[in-house]
Amino acid sequence: MSALRHVEMPDLEAQRRRFQALVAVVVAVFVVLTLRLWYLQLIRGEYYRELSENNRIRVENIPPPRGTIFDRHGRVLVDIRPSFNLAVIPDDIQDMDQTLTQLSRVLGYDKSALEERVEMAASEPPFRPITLVRDMTRDQLGAVESYRFYVPGVAVQIEPRRSYEWPGFAAHLIGYVGEIDERQLRDDRYVGYRQGDYLGKYGVEQQWERMLNGQRGGRQVEVDSAGRQLRVLREVPALPGQNLVLTLDANLQRRAEEALSGKAGAIVALDPNNGDILAMVSSPAFDQNRFIRGLSTKDWQDLIDDPTHPLTNKAIQGAYPPGSTFKPVVDAAALEEGVAEPGTVLGCAGQLPFGNRAYRCWEKRGHGRLDLYQALVRSCDVYHYQLGLKLGVDRMAEYARRLGYGSRTLIGLSNEARGLVPSSQWKLQRFGIPWQKGEDLSIAIGQGFLLVTPLQQAVAYATIANGGKVLQPRIVQRVESPEGAVLEEVPSQVVGEAKLKPTTLEFLRRALAGVVQDPGGTGKAAHLPGILVGGKTGTAQVVRMADDEPRNRALDKIPYEERDHAWFVCFAPVEAPQIVVAVLVEHGGHGGSASAPLARQVLEEFFQIKPATQVVRKSE
Repeated sequence: MSALRHVEMPDLEAQRRRFQALVAVVVAVFVVLTLRLWYLQLIRGEYYRELSENNRIRVENIPPPRGTIFDRHGRVLVDIRPSFNLAVIPDDIQDMDQTLTQLSRVLGYDKSALEERVEMAASEPPFRPITLVRDMTRDQLGAVESYRFYVPGVAVQIEPRRSYEWPGFAAHLIGYVGEIDERQLRDDRYVGYRQGDYLGKYGVEQQWERMLNGQRGGRQVEVDSAGRQLRVLREVPALPGQNLVLTLDANLQRRAEEALSGKAGAIVALDPNNGDILAMVSSPAFDQNRFIRGLSTKDWQDLIDDPTHPLTNKAIQGAYPPGSTFKPVVDAAALEEGVAEPGTVLGCAGQLPFGNRAYRCWEKRGHGRLDLYQALVRSCDVYHYQLGLKLGVDRMAEYARRLGYGSRTLIGLSNEARGLVPSSQWKLQRFGIPWQKGEDLSIAIGQGFLLVTPLQQAVAYATIANGGKVLQPRIVQRVESPEGAVLEEVPSQVVGEAKLKPTTLEFLRRALAGVVQDPGGTGKAAHLPGILVGGKTGTAQVVRMADDEPRNRALDKIPYEERDHAWFVCFAPVEAPQIVVAVLVEHGGHGGSASAPLARQVLEEFFQIKPATQVVRKSE
């Protein structure tokens, strides 16, 4: 028995020691935990409480709805609609690469495009959402929503998106919006804008950006561990942008676009009494909605390389020789300078020999003897050659500038061309060569160095129509609040005076009416029943013709790029003008056959006249 007790005692002692060691470990762990809790709660408690709140609460940006754009009669031209965007919150995502792989598979998107969006936002706080895809389709939205539970950190955001009611409608005038780029983010003019914001990039959308944009809002939302929204804690609503009422007439714009469909060129219609732009068409146009969704590099390059230049507003950026539409300027200069009177008779034998060449008239047989009125009605080149020689380039340039040529119209759209009204001094400075007398003949029929825009043409003819006032074209009538209250009226402005005698202006109006009304007039295709139309045709050479080349070759026998540009500029009614229409058809051939019928369609819409079939005379 004693031997047995002697054996058991060491086992009990070992157990006691092990128990004491275990108690010591437990006490040590408890002390460590207590110290750790003390450190976390008392020393670092504020820090971790703030971190916890930040992980639980998100601050979301609320983009402001852009203002609505109306036509002069209150028709909605540009509005907003809801857009569903896909975003990720880096803070809530454990493996960004895997998440992007899954999303690219669900959406059918190139993963590299999603990665690029994430990389662009690398400098942003990790709790701020990164927009990956804007304006998802219904199918994409459904796929994301059904899959979102399995991908924490993925969010669907709703924002107001620009909506152009009629794609391509007045595209060059209204313009479009696009996502702000890095250059603009650094520009002081765009302080307050963030990456991903949309702003006006072209046209009215660009020029009136500050009025249309509005003020952003925000909200605090509580989210769960997967980043899903639980409730809204606080919200500051976004303030919508202000509305714009344009001078545009939607029906007239649509009719002008239909008239120019399938052709390259421009149509401008304006009110000669206040400068209101009633229609402005540049063809071909583009769908503004494509810029909102985002163009691929290939699509953008295709637009840039298109030989018809759909991104160029030909109404204000296209500069062309005016051809015979410039002859009223020459006639005004001749009357004002005493070089000719309405009854001055000169002869036309089909050409005018000068120097070592013969300057031809468009009428190969010649017009015979005719006075100033008949010379303008029948658009005689030889008659105007002779006036040009007597006047000289500098006097012709003076009267061209009085009518607004050679200067920007200040319409308020970017990249407006100045055009070119040459003078002897200009040529000497530009080329270091004196002006040659033979060049006066080219200027007298609207050729040579002379360049004008369709809008300048409309302004010049409006000046003749309204009694000599040079008007600044107006595209916005007024600014309204989102509720429709008038905030600002945009006044019409007279920016100059032509300083032409009333008798000169009266002669021009009467002769221009003859161009359309008289039997020998070149603009008969613009004739309207019951309304007196005054206008002028013009055919502007693109390539100089050889002296022995026929002037009236069939259009289909001439390569497209070598065909003449076709002009027609008119106003109506002559006795009390309400509208001016300028039409340019690039490479269209003769103004009387290619452009005058288009102007007639615009006038028919304006005066609500039922269209009638007409026989078109192929001439100037």
